[in-house]
Amino acid sequence: MREITAIRTAAAPAPAGHYSQAIVYGGLVYVSGQLPLDPGSGVPVGGDAGTQTRAALSHLAAILVTAGSSLQRVLRTTVYVSDIALWGEVDAAYAQVFGKYRPARSVVPTRELHYGCLVEIDAIAAID
Repeated sequence: MREITAIRTAAAPAPAGHYSQAIVYGGLVYVSGQLPLDPGSGVPVGGDAGTQTRAALSHLAAILVTAGSSLQRVLRTTVYVSDIALWGEVDAAYAQVFGKYRPARSVVPTRELHYGCLVEIDAIAAID
């Protein structure tokens, strides 16, 4: 039977409920939705949707590194955005962070996200 490993890093916000930042299983890492919260205080980072996207992806990257992966090994993301009108700003920040690499992606417009955040991002990545 394959081992299931929970991942935890102080470089990303601590889980606010009954879940792990990520789970590693079978050569993959499944990262829970990352909100743009300050890892120390748990308070949402200020700024626009682009700033919040970069913060959420920064947390995602820290979790991936702790799990033995990286942004360049992401297979798929789901991006939740509080208002589809913000999509251009979110996509520009996302492209800035990922560069030429383009993982598969879904975008889900929502009404509201926790703590009033504008964006939340989860991912599945391969382990290096």
